[in-house]
Amino acid sequence: MITDLILEKYKALKEQNNDKTFKTRSVRDLLVTELTENFWMVITCDSDGGIGPKKHDTIFSRSYDLGRLAARVPIMEMLASGALPVLVVDTLCVEMDPVGKEIIRGVRDEVSEAGLNGDLVVTGSTEDNVVTYQTGVGVTVVGFVEKKDFRPGKSLKDDLVICLGVPKSAPEYKVHYADNGIANTKLIKQLNSFEFIRDILPVGSKGITYEFRELAKSADLSPFCYEGITLDVTKSGGPSTCCIVSLPKNKLDLLKDKIDKPVTVIGELRKR
Repeated sequence: MITDLILEKYKALKEQNNDKTFKTRSVRDLLVTELTENFWMVITCDSDGGIGPKKHDTIFSRSYDLGRLAARVPIMEMLASGALPVLVVDTLCVEMDPVGKEIIRGVRDEVSEAGLNGDLVVTGSTEDNVVTYQTGVGVTVVGFVEKKDFRPGKSLKDDLVICLGVPKSAPEYKVHYADNGIANTKLIKQLNSFEFIRDILPVGSKGITYEFRELAKSADLSPFCYEGITLDVTKSGGPSTCCIVSLPKNKLDLLKDKIDKPVTVIGELRKR
């Protein structure tokens, strides 16, 4: 079990570090704490406000659907980094019954969809002291990774950068977790299994162009965007409805054969 491995690592690092301060740094949307030289803790998080079933929510969403997408974003970010999630914390600014229970059910089903049930603990809190008129959700994921498996920064010069899925976001779209045209945790796990994929980065509210720059920056390279791209590269990706990946140019057709999501070539990485 992963929990046994974590306990062994924790005991070892306590002996190694004694009272030393752990080095913590931001890597893109990740918070990374170097517990030892080669064993790191990774934290991801996301929030949703004004989306849900309550009277004053700006965008209507079923509570269950909200839970699915709220958990999906930080889990995808964690998996894309190469880390293994071990804990999901849902902090809900709503009452437990009826809204909270359905959000939590969605969170748990998303964890199950990601194939993490046996290795991951889900916990959290709800607001049961005051009446709430809008929905607020925060989800934090904690995971661990060995240095050699950490993906950010592994892109190489001349790699292609590809977008998988389509950027969709409210209020223009009512995003649904079961949309076959968007990225999801299954896609990230599938990409992790391909040796030719260098880096993976889910696209958030700042859009494809922003994430392309971040992916390039982490590898000390420059992004070069092709002309005539059919996607709006400035549009919000909402709850990570698409992701970008870097890979060798000669592996593009192989990638297309292996996945069932929309594939759009965005550009390539060049020397600074």
